[in-house]
Amino acid sequence: MSLSNAWDVATTSLATNAGLTSIVSRNIANAQNSSGYVSTKVGNLVTGLNGAATIASISDLANATLFNSMLSSTSATAASQALSDGVTRLQQTVGDATSTSSSTTAAQSPSTLLQALNTALQTYSSSPGSASAAAGVLSAAQNLAGGLDSASASVASVRGTADQAMVNSIATINSLLSQFQTVNTAIVKGAATGADISDALDQRDTILQNLSKQIGITTTTNSNGSMAIYTDSGATLFDVTPRSVTMAPTTTFTAATSGAAVYVDGVPVTGANAVMPIQSGALAGLATLRDNVSVQYQAQLDSIAGGLVNTFAETNSSTGAQAPGLFTYFGATSVPGSSLVAGLAGEIKVSSAVDPSQGGSLNLIRDGGINGSAYVQNTTGAAGYSAAIQKDIGALSGTVIFPSAGGLTTSSSLTDYTASSASWLDGQYQAASNQASYQSTLLSQATQALSNATGVNIDAQMSKMLDLENSYQASAKLISTINTMFGALLQAVA
Repeated sequence: MSLSNAWDVATTSLATNAGLTSIVSRNIANAQNSSGYVSTKVGNLVTGLNGAATIASISDLANATLFNSMLSSTSATAASQALSDGVTRLQQTVGDATSTSSSTTAAQSPSTLLQALNTALQTYSSSPGSASAAAGVLSAAQNLAGGLDSASASVASVRGTADQAMVNSIATINSLLSQFQTVNTAIVKGAATGADISDALDQRDTILQNLSKQIGITTTTNSNGSMAIYTDSGATLFDVTPRSVTMAPTTTFTAATSGAAVYVDGVPVTGANAVMPIQSGALAGLATLRDNVSVQYQAQLDSIAGGLVNTFAETNSSTGAQAPGLFTYFGATSVPGSSLVAGLAGEIKVSSAVDPSQGGSLNLIRDGGINGSAYVQNTTGAAGYSAAIQKDIGALSGTVIFPSAGGLTTSSSLTDYTASSASWLDGQYQAASNQASYQSTLLSQATQALSNATGVNIDAQMSKMLDLENSYQASAKLISTINTMFGALLQAVA
């Protein structure tokens, strides 16, 4: 090898060494970046005509299988957590009836309050002439009606909060898709010109990671480096250009309100009419909370309220017709029977006819006649009359036909149905909480596996830095030697 060739090899080696050192330094710096996904950068070497290695390109360490697994786990975790957070709020309405809630508030669950009413009726039955016992029944009945109203309000609040969170999620999705288009375009252009696109690839992966928190996604990569994004149900989110994700917000939720569907490019992906229903991501969890779990619990509350009106209804001694008695509701003209009256839990109240503060008489609880003389049972007005009270106590444990919308048994006692509702909600709470914890663990494992395969290992990078320093010293020594030989040669020919 001539001295000039040796010189070329040595100087090329120095330049390559400097480039590789820059890549390693970049990896070490990026390892401290916690704002998004960062992969290890690798210099791809080729051998030149002089036999020296040069950096042909810079690429990322990548593992599509592990990355997609991380995206899937991220979506599943976000969906589970969104559902768990909402169900936790709902579960507080029955917290005093279960052992899983940390709530220290006073008794407020319909089940507990119904038991309190039953106890008050038992006390009144043994002392039907006691005004204080009658007042106890009134207070327990009012607490129960108030508890149902409060639970119904909580459901509306949870649904409203979920709806607004869905609106925010959709705004985030559309923003991320817009960012994705910018980065995706840069990657395609950079790949075509041979530019370093490794940072842009990290940016694109970070956007995908953030997007997967909002909605479950899958991706495909084209030969030119561009990428298409689909929901986990197959609807196109991005292909060259972003698709529009929309939902009309709902300002006020009542028991009869149906939440608006989410559309991707005009295709419904949530709701009963969803053509391609999404399965994961916060958006899916929020939709399940707003449209399924909360709606079913509201139906149970309305069924309990209807059962109360039916159980304590008065019967006309002449016609046999029934009318609301101790419990009634706004605009009531009849009892619900087995029909579901949407929103009844928020409208049920104790009849003003038995409330002295509203000009009523406590004795009507014992005697009947809330709806007039045709409904009086204690026709003599005897202070020791307890038949009507005992009938009410028996009715609480008697079989009632409930609407099917609550998802519980349709034939049960009011006491058992109310307890079943509390157990059902507690089961939803436990299942959602356990699923959120499980998915969080899977996400942690998937993230760690991806990091181990493609992330920056500081120890490995520092070891490479030492190797590059040794290589640099060797190249520098070779140049020094060649320089000395050139000097000696020049002196010899002078």
